[in-house]
Amino acid sequence: MKHIDKFVQKTNNFIRSIYGDDHIPLHRPVFNDAEKLLLNECIESNFVSSVGKKVDEFECSFASYTNSKYAISTVNGTAALHVALKLSDVSKGDEVITQALTFIATCNAIDYVGATPVFVDVDIDSMGISPKFLTRFLENNAKRENGITINKNTGAKISACLPMHTFGMPCRIDEIKKICDDWNLKLVEDCAESLGSYYKGEHTGNFGHFGTFSFNGNKIITTGGGGMIITNDRELAKKAKHITTTSKLPHAYNFVHDEIGFNYRMPNINAAIGCAQLEKLDRFLEIKKELADKYSEFFAGTEVNYVQNYENADSNFWLNTIMMNSYEDREYFLKSTNRERVMTRPIWSLMSSLPMFKNCQRDDLTNSKLLERTLLNIPSSVPSSPEWDFNI
Repeated sequence: MKHIDKFVQKTNNFIRSIYGDDHIPLHRPVFNDAEKLLLNECIESNFVSSVGKKVDEFECSFASYTNSKYAISTVNGTAALHVALKLSDVSKGDEVITQALTFIATCNAIDYVGATPVFVDVDIDSMGISPKFLTRFLENNAKRENGITINKNTGAKISACLPMHTFGMPCRIDEIKKICDDWNLKLVEDCAESLGSYYKGEHTGNFGHFGTFSFNGNKIITTGGGGMIITNDRELAKKAKHITTTSKLPHAYNFVHDEIGFNYRMPNINAAIGCAQLEKLDRFLEIKKELADKYSEFFAGTEVNYVQNYENADSNFWLNTIMMNSYEDREYFLKSTNRERVMTRPIWSLMSSLPMFKNCQRDDLTNSKLLERTLLNIPSSVPSSPEWDFNI
């Protein structure tokens, strides 16, 4: 691999010039006194679990930020997906169209409601479900019967479509929505990685019946662990809040539950961190776009393709991504950078290759297979040097 040795070393040096650390992680959280202050408030109030004013404040602020009507916090992004699918009337034996190029949580949530994923290929530039391939799959494999979409091969009802905005890059979600409307499919957006990302000026998560987000420790803002559901439907929001809090009927002291629910609500102590983090989000986004510009300039004219915004897409650049010329080059790049304590990471193995989902229906997944073999992520944290001062 001598032909890329100099390029790898040059890349390592460039990344070190930005971060300056001995060990450079892929993405780390950024905290300051604001988080400590709100955490202390929670501790002093004795409300550290799933009841407390910070939960309500975080939900309200999040809804406002994403320009959605309602936001319901959860313990993590997978729980948010699970509830969104359940409230989209996805039932046992149904099928949900999604992408094989995604994190395991997407397919796990489908399985939690007793449904089966069906895999459709992605667009190269968005890394998300391709409207062209979605249309082709439905026209070739589905039929409409009394307002229900049936898979002609399996006889199962196709209930929903679950695209993901990969690494913060929005997919062509307006076209996907139109297709879903035409085929009477519920649309749930996996926005785990796309807080602060917009498509045609609208925040991700607002195109579908639900949008779901993650606040894991590596996300653009974090609550340590946590997730959020957004929707513009009042009744769905009320139902989501109800079943994520064990379906307990409101009462000052009695415990009466009217259906099977889930202990999924975010603890107050995590929401406090979220409130402080959300205040910094706009500055985080500014810095990350400056970082993306630096990467774009660095990789211009080299032998790799730096993934950047396409028409109508406005990514948060949560994880910066490059596409190598071959699988061999990518593996060499990964080994060389990580050996030098510069963390880089390959994209996930395709869900269709995992033992749990290997028998699920899929199209040829040509683009997904190419991206699986050639994409990798490079360090994307908000730098902590004075040049990148994030204090607000």
